[in-house]
Amino acid sequence: MSYEQIKDLRPADFKRYCGVEPETFQRMVELVSKRLTKERRKAGRPPKLSVEDQVLLTLEYWREYRTLFHLATSWGLHESNVCRIIRRVEDILTKSRAFKLPGKKALQPADHQIEFVVVDVAETPIERPKKSKRLTTAAKRSATR
Repeated sequence: MSYEQIKDLRPADFKRYCGVEPETFQRMVELVSKRLTKERRKAGRPPKLSVEDQVLLTLEYWREYRTLFHLATSWGLHESNVCRIIRRVEDILTKSRAFKLPGKKALQPADHQIEFVVVDVAETPIERPKKSKRLTTAAKRSATR
């Protein structure tokens, strides 16, 4: 499904489809398009997908974690092109540091102090078979070649 088909969805449905708010998606598109215009050479074949579709393809890969083969068949591309697009958009977005998730400590703030810790230290024996000479088969060295 291309960006032209989902751009008119309600914001809640848009977020449900691709995992980000429409405003965040637009910021991603602006950042990627700005970076791609800097890097784009005059010669060469123009890309088959628009910048919006490239970002949407990357978000689809992150959200649904489908294989590159499935993404390639649904978007009408080759697997290698899908891999290249995803890697390029990922690199641009991670190098920008504009869409960084907070660390683990920021996600779970401590609102209370731990006063004591209870640890269960009961030991239980492990049931293992006893070693005996009857379980192993001994063979003479002269019997093996």
